[in-house]
Amino acid sequence: MKRMLGVLLALVVMVTGLAAPAQAAALTRVTNFGNNPTNLNMYVYVPDRVAAKPALLVLVHYCGGSASSIFGWNGKDYVTAADRYGYVMVLPEATRSEKCFDVSTPNALRRNGGGDSTGIVSMVAYAKSRYNVDPARVVVSGFSSGAMMTNVLAAQYPDVFSAASAFSGVPAGCFATTNGSLWNSTCSGGKSIKTAQQWGDLARSMYPGYTGRYPRMQLWHGTTDTTLAYPNFGEEIKQWTNLNGLSQTPAYTDHPQSSWTRTRYGNTSTQATVEGVSIAGVGHQLPMTGQLAYAISFLGLDR
Repeated sequence: MKRMLGVLLALVVMVTGLAAPAQAAALTRVTNFGNNPTNLNMYVYVPDRVAAKPALLVLVHYCGGSASSIFGWNGKDYVTAADRYGYVMVLPEATRSEKCFDVSTPNALRRNGGGDSTGIVSMVAYAKSRYNVDPARVVVSGFSSGAMMTNVLAAQYPDVFSAASAFSGVPAGCFATTNGSLWNSTCSGGKSIKTAQQWGDLARSMYPGYTGRYPRMQLWHGTTDTTLAYPNFGEEIKQWTNLNGLSQTPAYTDHPQSSWTRTRYGNTSTQATVEGVSIAGVGHQLPMTGQLAYAISFLGLDR
């Protein structure tokens, strides 16, 4: 009797295609993905149901973090949205002892310069070819060190990224050093103050000769941040409005929550050219609950 049941089950599998469930989507390491001069780790998340022409989100972790920590903790809402909307995620991971990304050295601050950004763009190229990614929907987001890298990537590779969302970062180039250090206390303290034109020119120097469009940029910052001081928020807005040829006067201001002040530049839509969100009374602890939903909409990932 048992043998007969086994035969019948085998026949059912053959006829219907039923078998053991496929392995559920998981964060997976990728090796040999291309040029990787600073020995970063690459992880991907491919949801069980991928869109026919998916968007690609590059999600960059904070100092001391890892791909798995941002995936399972404060970046989790991005993962849930990937399951819902079918986009692919790439999560770079710094391997140097501090687990911070280099946004300081000369190599890191020029296109194809051989820094961390070079390795991250190799990851993007790998994912684009492997997962049939829509090249017009490659976006980047990051927190703290990852937010600083988000600014740098958007400045160096404006032809790769269509939009970016940075939580508690600094302008591209602000953290530059010449002594090999990855820390710039003048910038972190909010004391690097420039005109919008100067910030724009600094970003443009990272990709000389480029005359095309720059990514849409969403910027978040807490007013009591003492790690990357709040004045950096205003300096970022100067930089990205200049890069996008916009006035620094907001086209729209509102308060999505009582402690938030949101300003939009260029247009007043959910996908404004530049958007800033200032969070009163909050330090270096972004993103907070519910904030990634706004980033997902801004980045165009919810379609």
